[in-house]
Amino acid sequence: MEFPLIPFIGFAVAAYITPGPNNVMVSAASASHGIRATLPHMLGIAVGFSAMVIITGLGLAGPLALYPRAQTIMRWIGVAWLLFLAWKIATADPPGAGKPRPPLGFLGGAMFQWVNPKAWLLMLGVATTWISPAGPILPQIAIIAVLFFIFGLPCLLFWAALGAGAGRLLSHPARLRAFNVAMALLLVASMVPVVLEE
Repeated sequence: MEFPLIPFIGFAVAAYITPGPNNVMVSAASASHGIRATLPHMLGIAVGFSAMVIITGLGLAGPLALYPRAQTIMRWIGVAWLLFLAWKIATADPPGAGKPRPPLGFLGGAMFQWVNPKAWLLMLGVATTWISPAGPILPQIAIIAVLFFIFGLPCLLFWAALGAGAGRLLSHPARLRAFNVAMALLLVASMVPVVLEE
């Protein structure tokens, strides 16, 4: 069976470009620190998510599907972590005030995928929808991981550019604070479908 390349590329772009925790965090970090300083965070997301594809595709998705309680626990841990991050974004000091907090970084971006409920829901969907048991599993997983990496980076760069553009317009501390609060609220709102699915 041949892998449905074009439809999956559309799926990967849609999954990465739609608002979610990763995009909101990249946008907020880029508004405060610029695109260049946010690049390690973006690379960490792309690598971490592709690693997640490989690990879940090779067997973690099956046991999680069999044990809904484990999924529920992971979902609520992820929601709690995202609420904490939303608070940190909303209360971040404007540039030049207090001790500056650097962007999440490569390792933080990669590790964040494991507590990101949207990433888990997406991965479970990928494992059950795009991986065909009729063909060899490993090549399919490799294709999916590579495509997510290739098409994820430009989508993250788009959100970083939005944040950087907003950061230039938000040179006044009060406007930057309002932007950070809006990003925090968007991060919380991105969790509503995850919570309602419960």
